[in-house]
Amino acid sequence: MESQKLGKGQNETMNLQIIVKSWFKQSITTSIKIFKIMLPVSIIVKILQETGLIVYIGDALAPLMSVMGLPGEMGLVWASAMVGNIYAGIITFLSIGMELTIAQITVLSTIILIAHTLPIELAITQKAGVKAGAAFIFRFIFGLIAGIVLYYIYNFLNLYQNVPIEIDKVVMISEKATWGTWILSELKNYAFVFCYITGLIIIIDILKRIGIIEKINRWFYPVLRLLGIEKEVIPITVIGMTLGLAYGGGLIINEVKQTQLKKRNVCYALMLMSLSHSIIEDSILMIAIGARISGIFFFRIIFTLIVMYFFVRVTQKWSEKRMAKWFYA
Repeated sequence: MESQKLGKGQNETMNLQIIVKSWFKQSITTSIKIFKIMLPVSIIVKILQETGLIVYIGDALAPLMSVMGLPGEMGLVWASAMVGNIYAGIITFLSIGMELTIAQITVLSTIILIAHTLPIELAITQKAGVKAGAAFIFRFIFGLIAGIVLYYIYNFLNLYQNVPIEIDKVVMISEKATWGTWILSELKNYAFVFCYITGLIIIIDILKRIGIIEKINRWFYPVLRLLGIEKEVIPITVIGMTLGLAYGGGLIINEVKQTQLKKRNVCYALMLMSLSHSIIEDSILMIAIGARISGIFFFRIIFTLIVMYFFVRVTQKWSEKRMAKWFYA
């Protein structure tokens, strides 16, 4: 009896060691793939910022701002967010120092939340299975449409039209980073990404083992099934929507290696995450500069579901060959 208990305990210890090694191996493999994307893109973006080339992108976007009820200068803000990240967009907005109404800042925040950090996120999307060009057009065009629709909704309902924004004091303009501080900041980001991915891989594996993933599938399956997203990618889609496209895309890269996910399901999941991701953290950032939750959260989610419904209905009739031509990486 004693020997049986001892043997059982040793087996459990060995199984745990195997599981932990598997977690660590997956996290390293997935992180390296993400880092290979992030490093060169981050350097290119830094050069664009240092040389001022982003200004030209902003000038090109200025005419589009008027159709969303925004000043032309906000084109530079959106360009900074798309080429850099949300923080770069916020800092650019604060640097310009232009007063906007609550309606205007909510529209601006919504299009930024749909299209930001594009060089890195599009590269991850490409690695996960969808063409970067297709994802860029998808995010930019529907970001623009979302801004126009939200502008007309607020205008029709006369919401926040003449109410100036009050920026939260926690949002501060940072000093221009030197190359040294930038490198240090990037290294911290990589360490954070590695820890985050490791944690997500562990959590997902544990949730799979105890049956929680299956429950999540059952909760979200009816809604996401209407959008053409199968249950095999629902947990990753939920993670991407709540935590961010980089993490959701990274996990898809890992899952594609571990299992045989259908390309069409991966495509639909990534497109949905492209329009609505990091819906909690990023929304809080925008609330800090005066945006309203009605636009940056509720409208964005509803808009995403409507867009995905029609996108899936149209492309479901397409052959795999046609999908590969336009969307599959």
